[in-house]
Amino acid sequence: MEAADEWLLQSLRLYRDLHTFELQAPTRLIEWARGDRVCVAGYGQSDGNEILQLIPPPTLLTKETQGLCPERDFKVECGGFSERPVYSLKYVPDTSLLVTSGPPDSSLQVWQVSAEDSDVIKSVSTIATEHGTGQSWAKIATISARAPWVLHGSRLDRIQITEVESRKNVYTAGIQASRSSEELSSLAFLDCSTLLLCCATGRLCLADTRQPQGVTEAVPVPSAPCAERWCMASRHGAQGPEPSSQPVARLSSGGLLTLTDLRKTSEVLASAKARVPSPGSGAEFLCVSWAPALEGYLAISGFDGTVHVYDTQSWDSSGREAEPIFVHKGHTFGGAGGSRDPPLVTVHTWHLQKPRTLLSAASDGSLHVWDWVQPCGKCG
Repeated sequence: MEAADEWLLQSLRLYRDLHTFELQAPTRLIEWARGDRVCVAGYGQSDGNEILQLIPPPTLLTKETQGLCPERDFKVECGGFSERPVYSLKYVPDTSLLVTSGPPDSSLQVWQVSAEDSDVIKSVSTIATEHGTGQSWAKIATISARAPWVLHGSRLDRIQITEVESRKNVYTAGIQASRSSEELSSLAFLDCSTLLLCCATGRLCLADTRQPQGVTEAVPVPSAPCAERWCMASRHGAQGPEPSSQPVARLSSGGLLTLTDLRKTSEVLASAKARVPSPGSGAEFLCVSWAPALEGYLAISGFDGTVHVYDTQSWDSSGREAEPIFVHKGHTFGGAGGSRDPPLVTVHTWHLQKPRTLLSAASDGSLHVWDWVQPCGKCG
């Protein structure tokens, strides 16, 4: 308890806001939905996995600073149950729909967040995929283009875009590369025509929906041990006249971070080594994300019970160790579930408008939302 008490005292100085909520099961996903709501989902439960839509604490909905608040500042607005583990969840913009994926195959489940007179999130359809049997769970991204679309796939040769409401296939990538069966770790819409794909090996690829004949390799694999796994993040809301001008961040399970300008794919824009332990379970929860309202800032998690925030604006191509400007350690001091194992942060995400506000969830069921006061130098 002494360490927890010390951290709480530090919180009074380092955090502008800190809220916690204890969920009933380990949580893998956090997704912002319409009306500034938060959607979360569980994984791995044998008797059903919860999907919840939460109303955030009042301080996230106002400009006032109210300091530390007690537990259960989040309120459950509606919820449902999935019979399969939920490994990926995305809100479909401009709708009341959610799309999820998870084992044992690469199919997608579509959910309806009910109207105000109901507290149920109900399953409305399943998007089956060709050759989906035997494939790992699908990574997904959503966008509202001509209609609400979902980009999904588990391997580089299984990429497609489906219209969510009609379940009509609108794009399938014709892969011609020799390594086309590589496992995917992340994918994203750069705009309604351009897709960014990241393989678990770290290889970045681009696809254009107007040219369905193939996918082109955008960036070579960074110099890192072959056994390491990678994930990537493009900056949220970067869609515009030239989305490729936004740096793409890649994170390896060994803690290597690289930044790439897709307009100059032959060189690495910057690289650094994160001050984190190597994960011991295959980098299952590796996560990197750009701050949408804070230029050059990114956060990483999935190595232990912490979330590290970095300012990348001073990075060069040397790959030397980077000093985090802030480390959130709250999950390391326990939460729900009573597990003796140290909790592992399973996911984090940034608030879309508040520059220094993040949400993070951990394997013990703890959900935190936090806002640090200012860059604190050496706080790792």
